[in-house]
Amino acid sequence: MEKLLRYWVGSILGVLLLITAAAQGVTFPDVAAGSWYGAAVEEMTQKGLLTGCDDGTFQPMREISAAEFVVITLRCTGRELTLGEGHWASAALSYARDEGWFDWDELSFDRGCWTACDEPISRQLAVKILMKALLPNTKYDFNVESQKISDFSSLNGRYYEAVLSASAAGIIKGDEAGAFHPERGLTRAEACVLFQRALDRRENLPPSQADPGPKTPSQNMETVSGGVSENGWLQVKGTQLCNEAGEPVALHGMSSHGLQWYGHFVNSQTIQNTAAYGANVFRIAMYTGEGGYLSQPDVIKEKAFEAIDAAVQNDMYAILDWHILSDGNPMNHVTEAEIFFAEAAERYAETPNIIYEICNEPNGNVTWAGDVKPYAQRLVSVIRARSPKSIILIGSPTWSQDIHLAAADPIEGENLMYTFHFYAGTHGQDLRNRIDSARAAGLSVFVSEWGTSRADGSGGVFLEESRVWLDYLEERGISWCNWSLCDKDETSAALKPGTAPDRDWTEKDLTVSGQFVFSRFISSKDEVK
Repeated sequence: MEKLLRYWVGSILGVLLLITAAAQGVTFPDVAAGSWYGAAVEEMTQKGLLTGCDDGTFQPMREISAAEFVVITLRCTGRELTLGEGHWASAALSYARDEGWFDWDELSFDRGCWTACDEPISRQLAVKILMKALLPNTKYDFNVESQKISDFSSLNGRYYEAVLSASAAGIIKGDEAGAFHPERGLTRAEACVLFQRALDRRENLPPSQADPGPKTPSQNMETVSGGVSENGWLQVKGTQLCNEAGEPVALHGMSSHGLQWYGHFVNSQTIQNTAAYGANVFRIAMYTGEGGYLSQPDVIKEKAFEAIDAAVQNDMYAILDWHILSDGNPMNHVTEAEIFFAEAAERYAETPNIIYEICNEPNGNVTWAGDVKPYAQRLVSVIRARSPKSIILIGSPTWSQDIHLAAADPIEGENLMYTFHFYAGTHGQDLRNRIDSARAAGLSVFVSEWGTSRADGSGGVFLEESRVWLDYLEERGISWCNWSLCDKDETSAALKPGTAPDRDWTEKDLTVSGQFVFSRFISSKDEVK
C-alpha cells in the first residue's frame, strides 16, 4: 500500500505544498480581493490542491519551481502520491517523467542532483507538462494558433504542439502584445490561473475529446517480410513502404550503438546472428560527434561501409545513419554530410539494400522550417543525383518526434520517409496519436529507433508498454529498428555484458530486452530459439 504524501516544509521557506484534505475558507493576506488571480488561488485552495507558505502568505509573484509545478499537476489528475526519498518531490517527478510529461533532458534529477527541480520552471515546459497531464488530446490549427503568439519565433520547436494546443484551448492568452515569453519563469499566481483554466476545460470536455481513440482506424496491414533477394528495391506508395512488386513490406531489425564504441558488434557474424532470428534490416548508427565521424572520418567511414557490406552479404537492408546527437542542429555540419553521402551514394548507387538516414535526432533550439527542412532538401538532392531510387529517411526536431511539423510542410520528392523515435518507458499514446495524425496527412513513417527502456537508455525493461507499441506498429505495417545491438550495461542493450561478437548467439546471450525484441523480428514468432 502506498502512503499518501505527507507535506512538510522544513527549512525551505515558501515551498508550495499539496495537502491531503481540502482546506476550507483559506485566505492569504497578500492576495488582494478582486485581483486577477484571486479567484483561481481561492478555488485551488478550496479543492485541496495547494496551500500557502509557512508564514501564512501565498507570495503570488514568486516564480514557481519545477518540482512544485509537477507535484500540483499530478494532484490535479486525482492520483495519490507517495513520499519521495531524498527530495520531497522525487516520487512525483519520477512518475511524471515515466508518463512522458517531460523528457529526461528537460529536467534532470537523477544521482542526487535536484538543483534544476528547485529552480523556476520555464513557461514552455510548464505548458507542456500541463497539457500532457490534463489535456493530451487537444486539437489545434497550426497556422491559426501560431499567428496568435507574437513571439512564436522564440519558441523552442519541441514545445510547438503543447503551446499551440494550449492556445487553442484558451489555457494561455499572452500578454498585451500577444507575447508568450516561452523561456521566462512562471509566477505562482500565473500558475494557479493556468491550472484553473485547464481543470475547467477538462471538466467540460465533450466525450469525443475526452476519449477520442485513434485518429485513424487500425489498418491491420498485411505485410511481407524476407530479405533483399525476395523484395528487391523498396519504394513508397502512399504512406506505406513496399517492395519492388508493390506489396506492403515491413522491416524489423536492430540498430547498432556508436561505431566508435561498439564497432565490434557490426561485423558479418553479429549481423548474421540477427538475421538468424528473422531480422531483415540493420541500422548503422554512425555518430557524428562524441568522438565519431567528425573526429576520425576515415576510421568511422571504413567501419560504416564494412557494416553495410556485412548486411549485404546477409541479404539484409542496411540503414546508413548520420547520427547527430550532441551536434543538435543538422545545419552545423551540412557540408560534411553532403560530402559523406555523395561518396556513399556513389559507392552504393546500384545496391538495392541501402537506405539513407540523413539526420538521426535534431534537437535543441532547432526548427523544421528554418533548419531541418533546408538541410534535408540539400541532402536529398545530393543523394538523388547519384542514387535515384533509394529510400531516404528524414528526421524532425525534438529527437525525431515532431513529424506533425513535417506533415504540415513536407519535402517534395519520391521514396522519402520520415523517422519517428520512441522509448517505451517514456513515450505513450499521445505520440501514437501523433503518428496516426501524420499518416492521415499523407506522411510515410519509419521508426528507425526505439527502445524498451526510458529515453535515456535505462529503466525498465518496460515489456508491456513495448508490446503495445509493437502491436500498434504491426497493425499499421510500420517498419522499425531497436536500440541497440551491444553489450553496454544498460537496459536497452540487447546483449549481456561480455557477449562475444564472433560466434552464434543463443537466448542465454540476450538480455531481457534482447529476448523480447528478437522474438518480434517475425511477428508470428513467439519465442527466441
